Amino acid sequence: MKSRFLKSLSVLLVEDEEKLSRLLKNAIGDNFANFYVANDGEEGLVLFKEKSPDIVITDIMMPKIDGLSMAKEIKAHDSSKPIIILSAFSDTQKLLGAIDLGVIKYFIKPFDPDELLHYISSLEHTFSDKKLQLRDGYIYNKAKKALYKKSRYVALTQKEKDFLELLVEYAENEIYIVKDSVIKESLWDNDVTDDRLRTFIRRFRSKTSKELVKNIKSEGYQIVLC
Repeated sequence: MKSRFLKSLSVLLVEDEEKLSRLLKNAIGDNFANFYVANDGEEGLVLFKEKSPDIVITDIMMPKIDGLSMAKEIKAHDSSKPIIILSAFSDTQKLLGAIDLGVIKYFIKPFDPDELLHYISSLEHTFSDKKLQLRDGYIYNKAKKALYKKSRYVALTQKEKDFLELLVEYAENEIYIVKDSVIKESLWDNDVTDDRLRTFIRRFRSKTSKELVKNIKSEGYQIVLC
């Protein structure tokens, strides 16, 4: 059931039942780009902040920090983050609490791992709105502010990420050319020479593609969309 969509995702599973977490990882983990496992809510929050997964799957009843408390903190950090709840109990109050937090799905244990995988596959349309198709096979994930080529993460410096985000933001507002002065002000508070800017652009292109960012002579730069 592997798909390009699933292979672009990082998933965090937070589950204190080692047998179940191992079963899920073995059953569906290979379908994803990354499948991280935490043993409780406290460890889950640490991994969430470190790894920034696309989807969080969590049990409710866990030591240290329970699943709903962890979900609340995650939603405070990123309100759009999809969270799936696993529980051995069809507890109405807990279910209502999960709904109030914006949890998107609730699976009652035991369940078929393929059902969980099928549900995650159905979320493709919600993620497509967060991704921007760029020239030369590149994809910009607006939610994660990250660049990918054929599902592979492209490592950029923070300044290069800020530059890319600036170009994308302007393009989405139908302002396709970003002036040199705007780039300098945004990235260096204007304290930079033209030569340094050109060197920066060359390095960015060497990491990505010469086709990705276009120079408009005497005007500025633009991101090339598909």
